[in-house]
Amino acid sequence: MNKVLVFGHKNPDTDSIASAITYAYLKQQIGLDAEAVRLGSVSEETAFALETFGFEAPRQIDRAKTEASQVILVDHNEKQQSVDDIEEVKVLEVIDHHRIANFQTNEPLYYRAEPVGCTATILNKLFKENGVDIPKNIAGLMLSAIISDSLLFKSPTFTEEDKKAADELAKIAEVDAATYGLDMLKAGADLSSKTLEELISLDAKTFEVGDVTMEIAQVNAVDLNDILNRKEELTQLLTQVVSVKKLDLFLFVITDIINNDSIAIAIGEKAFPAMTAFNVVPANDMAILSGIVSRKKQIVPVLTEAFK
Repeated sequence: MNKVLVFGHKNPDTDSIASAITYAYLKQQIGLDAEAVRLGSVSEETAFALETFGFEAPRQIDRAKTEASQVILVDHNEKQQSVDDIEEVKVLEVIDHHRIANFQTNEPLYYRAEPVGCTATILNKLFKENGVDIPKNIAGLMLSAIISDSLLFKSPTFTEEDKKAADELAKIAEVDAATYGLDMLKAGADLSSKTLEELISLDAKTFEVGDVTMEIAQVNAVDLNDILNRKEELTQLLTQVVSVKKLDLFLFVITDIINNDSIAIAIGEKAFPAMTAFNVVPANDMAILSGIVSRKKQIVPVLTEAFK
């Protein structure tokens, strides 16, 4: 089995899907038999980007070893966020922009981690470093990833390097980033038809800090009442998930993409200290997180400090 599978994290967002497709393409151009796959369902936002630029969603897998002995991770490194049998395959490379945790290998590997807002920004550099031109459709997909991760360039994770990459990619893709980006975000922000089970798993990641296991799910919304009108049922479901998964905390974050604020619902033994770490006092398990839109830069670091 010489094929190498390329994939992002479980419950993939636009960056995970786009970066898997993009990096698999780049590796193919330099002679590697690489295939992009995914570890979960595709969101409406990601589907919008894929359709706009003429891509099919990568096929979904749950385990890798039956198909390939070697894998490449994009947009993640923590084992609980990766394929179920990650410890049974060889990780050739990691391309990521998150913290490094719960990750070790038996052999040296190529590891590229940069403090930028999106994996696609790093991939933009890798195309240049390998002397490979970025096709128009790939550029559109990479731009979509940057727009998604930066909430249309408004997130605190958005850096000058991301801006430079976005400008370059928009030019190649021949799209107006602001117009296209708002359409894409709105496509993913209509949550009225989603079941609660779908909502809490759309973009959920598990983190381990010391002896605390927490799951943080985040959804973007235009109308927060699409979710808040179902809060009682949502709280009951989160309580069940905490019990079944034996979590210390489930933090469900609803981000208002228009006003750049979030509402957080916290369930579990560590719910109260989690909320107070943000200097808010919860009411009915819920609190407003003013100005907070980034899980990576504004939520995970705060909780990591609180629970370490």
